[in-house]
Amino acid sequence: MKRFIGKKVLLTILVAGFLVSCGKKGRTSSELTGWNFNDPTYGGFTANTNYAGQKIPPGMVLIEGGTFTMGSVQDDVLFDWNTTPKQQQIRSFYMDQAEVTNLEYLFYLQYLEKVFPPSDDTYRKIYQSALPDTLVWRDALGFNELLSESYLRHPSYSDYPVVGVSWLQATEYCKWRTDRVNEKILYDKGVLNKLFDQDSLKVEGKNRFDTSTYLANPKLLFDGDESIYNKGLPDYSKKPSKKKSKKERRAEEAASDDGGAYVETDTDKKSKKKRGRKSKSPQGFTGRHVKTSDGLLTQRFRLPTEAEWEYAAKALIENREYNSIRGRKKYSWNGRYTRDQSKKRAGDQLANFKQGKGDYSGLAGWSNDGADITIQVKSYDPNAFGLYDMSGNVAEWVADVYRPIVDNDANDFNYFRGNVFKKPLIDEEGKVVVVDYNSIEFDTLDNGKIVPKDLPGSVKYVPITKRDAFMRPNYEKADNVSIGDGDLASTKNYFKDDEEAEEGDDKPRMYNSPKTPRQIGESGLIIQQYDTKKRTTLISDETRVYKGGSWKDREYWLDPAQRRYLPQYMATNYIGFRCATDKLGAMSYKRRRKSPSKR
Repeated sequence: MKRFIGKKVLLTILVAGFLVSCGKKGRTSSELTGWNFNDPTYGGFTANTNYAGQKIPPGMVLIEGGTFTMGSVQDDVLFDWNTTPKQQQIRSFYMDQAEVTNLEYLFYLQYLEKVFPPSDDTYRKIYQSALPDTLVWRDALGFNELLSESYLRHPSYSDYPVVGVSWLQATEYCKWRTDRVNEKILYDKGVLNKLFDQDSLKVEGKNRFDTSTYLANPKLLFDGDESIYNKGLPDYSKKPSKKKSKKERRAEEAASDDGGAYVETDTDKKSKKKRGRKSKSPQGFTGRHVKTSDGLLTQRFRLPTEAEWEYAAKALIENREYNSIRGRKKYSWNGRYTRDQSKKRAGDQLANFKQGKGDYSGLAGWSNDGADITIQVKSYDPNAFGLYDMSGNVAEWVADVYRPIVDNDANDFNYFRGNVFKKPLIDEEGKVVVVDYNSIEFDTLDNGKIVPKDLPGSVKYVPITKRDAFMRPNYEKADNVSIGDGDLASTKNYFKDDEEAEEGDDKPRMYNSPKTPRQIGESGLIIQQYDTKKRTTLISDETRVYKGGSWKDREYWLDPAQRRYLPQYMATNYIGFRCATDKLGAMSYKRRRKSPSKR
């Protein structure tokens, strides 16, 4: 009996401790004012006090942030001082386990083909702008024509990384993925009806789901047609109406018909049963729409920054001993060699890369890496973070604009070069502007391709003005791509104003990069011409970084610290990409232990 009572007391203590520890999550009122949350009698102010934390996005893993030495810690055989070591802090983020495959990118193309049909001249350029350049497989002195025809679309290569995609195309894919993931979340919550399943709707052009447009104003989607919505979240700002009995409702109906009081007759009594079974009339959308504060929608997908990519590829956590790193890592795996050192797989290559001159795979019957070009993703073991192919297979685009140095003195926290701060465009009526085909803008790239600046149905964003940045200590203008290394302030004309320099014909350019002259033909088409001036560098504000070695690279480029660059509108047969997104809240899922005095 005493033993039973002891167990009962222990169980009570544990339950009480659990309730205390969960008290903050389940709180129903403000600790600082005493007002109730989610209570109509207190104004219905909402608060998600039961938030369980951010869910891991599909196909991604958590990269717990920390400090690391960014840059080369091994040999610099090119002597370009391009990867000098510097200490950086990285915030936690999520990253795709593997590169985006042909199958996933074809899904993207099929969606664009359905929503922006290329058979319609209105949308033809939108679909064409997303198509990968399959001709990257051609070689003037090599026979790869069949790869140009089959690599992207044939099911044999479905799980191979997509190539022939420019930095601009990869960025647009990330935006599209954000909308599709959030659209699926709203489907599952019952807030949004399945748009392609409704006969009365046509998902085309601007009539599609866009996350930014939905959060700005849900009525901007489908021109305010509420049939796309099902049932919203509970709206505590409205007092619940008192339910009336059937007799009261019928009395009100009769009174509204003849203006008199309702008296129940024998006929009414006989049909009472039938009246009670009458189906309810549809009430339309009820409740409220999802907000950012609800924590349901996923964060914006994007390309990882250069610092994030290198940190994730090195995966130094497996070399950590307490609060220090032991040894150095040259590749994404541990060790100094590219071959497996274990007894079971001794001698096997740990990545897909070029072994030597004219040797991309090894001897027949004893293949070194199992592939002459790319290989199916996840064919090799992941690194310590659970990421596949961070060394080899394909190199990958990252978000940064290229500069020969990473300015660690300017910023050592989540470093990134390429910020252009924008804001939603507001019209004269004070409403957010949504792009339609009449307002869509196209841009002609240096290689002659025409791409849309924004897709129909998305919010129109414009760069912030100097007035928006007035008296701000953290930034002064919208375009910060060349800040400290190529902008006016970093030249001998630092004392001039940016606007004065833009008006002049001889705006300073730190990097003598190629410029493609354009002429307007008689038909109004832009005629592309080659640059005839002597240029000394490819570095410009349109040059982006790509990281990692590929099937076409030698062992030297497998080092995650190495960095190369290419214009953002170009594509190759050895560069792919993967997406990333922010981790919200705590750096990791491990709860920090409180000190004894705070328990």
